[in-house]
Amino acid sequence: MPDTASPILDVKGLKTVFRTRGGEVHAVNSVSFHLRPGELLGVVGESGSGKSVTMMSLLRLLPSPPAEMRDGAVMFGGQDLLKISNEELRNVRGSKIGFIFQDPMTSLNPVYTIGYQLAEPLRAHMGMTKAQARTRSIELLELVGIPDAERRLKDYPHQFSGGMRQRVMIAIALACDPQVLIADEPTTALDVTIQAQIIELVKELRQKLGMAIIWITHDLGVIAGIADRVMVMYAGQVVEEGPVKEIFDDPQHPYTQALLKTVPAVRGPRAEKLQVIEGQPPILTEAPASCQFRNRCQFAFERCSEENPLLTPISAPGHKAACFLVDKATTPAPETAHG
Repeated sequence: MPDTASPILDVKGLKTVFRTRGGEVHAVNSVSFHLRPGELLGVVGESGSGKSVTMMSLLRLLPSPPAEMRDGAVMFGGQDLLKISNEELRNVRGSKIGFIFQDPMTSLNPVYTIGYQLAEPLRAHMGMTKAQARTRSIELLELVGIPDAERRLKDYPHQFSGGMRQRVMIAIALACDPQVLIADEPTTALDVTIQAQIIELVKELRQKLGMAIIWITHDLGVIAGIADRVMVMYAGQVVEEGPVKEIFDDPQHPYTQALLKTVPAVRGPRAEKLQVIEGQPPILTEAPASCQFRNRCQFAFERCSEENPLLTPISAPGHKAACFLVDKATTPAPETAHG
């Protein structure tokens, strides 16, 4: 899709805090990003980096309390999703923005048939009759590759395999032809063969339906094969973003560089030894006032402890990194920064 297309989703300065007995946890800190029509944005980072919390914040899916969206704007269809009423938001969830959760067994209701759970959003959001919803439900199951779709409408979630349950979740998310689909690590609990099938399915559906997708994962290999752009998160912040080729070929943030070294190489004459990122992510009990990666970064210097770096444009269009090393006027030369 053209880079000049207006964003279908525009997130600005999002902050999400959890209030706990031990104090506040600053889970999402001034996150900004956009999504264009038809684009697939990959969101990557370690567990606890804020990927899922960010995306659930967009649709106010987090329980409040303890969660509180303290600042920011989520612009979609001319509305700020953080400010509209609950009733208005219900008309967006499912019908205009679909969400595939990580574990289908906790997302599908075990006491209702698959047919009922597919038909419910169709009748609620699209005003279909029972017969129309049933016909559409069969079409959806066939679309996501579930055989004998008509008969399987009567089955319950426990009668499906893990891969088939995930296909059902995709069918439910697609039921009302959403403009945006958010997939939260949808293949994590599946074996490698089923993972590949689900990824191929999403690629086919994206091509067929033309929707924009946000794919949340810690698996960089998946993102390399499906994304247009990548957003790297660490400690509740975006530390790097850019076109997928730029992120993989020329990563600028030390965290992105370290993350890529933890992925097995699939090209080259010999495999390199896998590396680990030493240390642990910070405990987010305060809003960040310094670089959150500094204690794990081999390139950290004094300024990293004094300021929190902002996303800075790099030479390649759309490529940004939140690191003082990319600010050539005040930091070491690039060859020093990258060893």
